[in-house]
Amino acid sequence: MDFDYIIVGAGSAGCVLANRLSADPKNKVLLLEAGPEDKNFWIHIPLGYGKNLTNKAVNWCFDSVPEKNANNKTDYLARGKVLGGSSSLNGMVYMRGQHADYDMWAQMGCRGWSYQDVLPYFRKAENNSAARTSITGQAGRCRSATCATSRRSWTRS
Repeated sequence: MDFDYIIVGAGSAGCVLANRLSADPKNKVLLLEAGPEDKNFWIHIPLGYGKNLTNKAVNWCFDSVPEKNANNKTDYLARGKVLGGSSSLNGMVYMRGQHADYDMWAQMGCRGWSYQDVLPYFRKAENNSAARTSITGQAGRCRSATCATSRRSWTRS
């Protein structure tokens, strides 16, 4: 079988790329993923984050190399091995980076990376119909919700 594009890894970036490329019916796209579909029950509820931290069926369970400046300690690195990649293991949290970080990258010479430059791409990707603001998208493929917050005063009786 011949393909125009072969994408290795069906994480967030791989899936978006495959989706965009396959939108053109002339393109033959192969998307490869080492792990299973994201049908694991614990992927679809926020509490499931802890359940999949060591689940080798959906997580590569990597350790970093020993860090000589940290007394040769290693760090555990949960990395997704599932359709959706590490985004399937993140506790259903969606978060943009800090505005100042994007602006700093632009100031350091990364043209096109200021917050105002990347904002249209966030808006294009997002689908948050509850947050109708000038900085939030409502028609994208990445569904998110704005959590209602309440402040409670916790006191002992």
